[in-house]
Amino acid sequence: MKIGISSYSYQKYRLASGCSYSALCHMAKDTGFDTMEFIGLEGDLLAEADEIKETCEQIGLEVSAYTVGADFLTGDPADTVKNLYQAIEVARRLGAPLVRHDVGYRLPEGMDWQDAIRQIADPIRQVADYAADRGIRTCTENHGFVFQDSERMKFLMETVDHVNYGWLVDIGNFLCVDEDPEMAVAKAVPYAVHVHAKDFLYRKAEQISPDGFFRSRGGNLLLGTVVGHGVVNVLRCVKTLYDGGYNGVLSLEFEGMEENLPAVQAGYHYLRAVQEAITGVKVGK
Repeated sequence: MKIGISSYSYQKYRLASGCSYSALCHMAKDTGFDTMEFIGLEGDLLAEADEIKETCEQIGLEVSAYTVGADFLTGDPADTVKNLYQAIEVARRLGAPLVRHDVGYRLPEGMDWQDAIRQIADPIRQVADYAADRGIRTCTENHGFVFQDSERMKFLMETVDHVNYGWLVDIGNFLCVDEDPEMAVAKAVPYAVHVHAKDFLYRKAEQISPDGFFRSRGGNLLLGTVVGHGVVNVLRCVKTLYDGGYNGVLSLEFEGMEENLPAVQAGYHYLRAVQEAITGVKVGK
């Protein structure tokens, strides 16, 4: 199992400092991360991808994934497919073996989630086919309230039913739809191709919302925090995945209010401890 980080975890620091993605690569490597995934590239995407790849090759940091948004439920799905083809070309230039894309953010009026999945399954397969021809795998994360529940994601995986398409399992995001992460992760194991380690602080719905918190689908209060500091039982979730045969990347995703760089550092050390507890092997710094 490799310990990685999403560039999104450095979002607060990047926006405040104006540092480049290449600089973030050096920071991640110095911390001890094995891999890095990228989200939010801007401007000349291919040039940015080339620069990141060169940096990662020079310092020995693997590129694990490229993340983009996508919505097959709004507008023309053919346009979404075309945009994802372009994202796959960016991923090729990055050297990323995996592209994570969303599938939709809001159900059309009068449509239930099962029918929505049946409607979008074919264009998802088209993207998976295109990526497979280029040696890249595609996946969707439990993310965005509509397709965040484990049962909905399981139905999505089984309906698309494509060997090159899988599930990016975010162990924290299940709380956004009021699911127990441990139980939800158990359903995700057969489809897992990448994992986000995310954690949240939690308050019950009847409480007044403190600054920074948001409400789950059921009205409960959540706030991103340092991995290991919140209510998600990261060790049990990761062990469930590992025992089920997952031995890929465990990628840190931090989106809390804490000071950015110390939060990433603390999350890294926690995930290394989780890795050691599960595998019995001490790795990294």
